[in-house]
Amino acid sequence: MPSTAIRNIDYQPATRVLSVWFVPSGNRYDYEDVPPQVHAAFREASSKGRFFNEHIRDRYKYHLVEQSHSS
Repeated sequence: MPSTAIRNIDYQPATRVLSVWFVPSGNRYDYEDVPPQVHAAFREASSKGRFFNEHIRDRYKYHLVEQSHSS
């Protein structure tokens, strides 16, 4: 089942950067120094939004990378 909160995720193991695209805004945020096991668990989570809120949000430094311009 597709997530209603998370559109897509991408992970770069060499830099440990997790990129997350959000459904409502379309914005992409990069989360720094995310361990590979957290990414793997996120990828496998049945509820991406719940996993994000419980294990990623407010735990890793992040910044806005790409802001959607669609309305």
